[in-house]
Amino acid sequence: MSRWEPNARGRIAQAAMELYSKRGFEQTTAAEIAKRAGVTERTFFRHFADKREVLFGGSARLQELMITAVVTAPKSASPVDAVAASLYASTTLLKDREFSRRRQKIIMANPELRERELIKMAILASAVADALRRRGVTEPAASLTAEAGIAVFRVAFERWVSDPNNKDLPTLIRESYDQLGALLSEGRRSVGGRSHG
Repeated sequence: MSRWEPNARGRIAQAAMELYSKRGFEQTTAAEIAKRAGVTERTFFRHFADKREVLFGGSARLQELMITAVVTAPKSASPVDAVAASLYASTTLLKDREFSRRRQKIIMANPELRERELIKMAILASAVADALRRRGVTEPAASLTAEAGIAVFRVAFERWVSDPNNKDLPTLIRESYDQLGALLSEGRRSVGGRSHG
């Protein structure tokens, strides 16, 4: 027990990750996770609705943090800057690269979990777009900015969990935004130079 976090939720999460990595998500039961964590099954279900929630339990907190960052960004901030602030705010929750790497590997190995992750990202984009609308951003700008921001987040996160240079997540978010900006500029030049006759 001494190698685990002292709190039950932390022990359950660590036990689940160990079992999912070793045996696979499908083959692991909530009862087995509870036993490995040294807690009762009842305690497991007090902290997590089901075994999937061990992987997705932080979603609501992440969404709340990102929405707050958009809504409280300075009035002078552009929609892109407000969303960028929300992505940087999210990195305060994403400190444990090894945990995130293992979680990503488990999710990618399971179609049901991959679908759940995509749904989570779609909900996040919708919530961020709604926060932009509360700032007075109209459509389609609110949805486009939010969707682009979540795409940047996904790409940066995937690079973070697999990046051999061990760059930090805020750096990867900034690089991804810069690359997106360069691609959009290139696209505008290409479209602008095309013959319409």
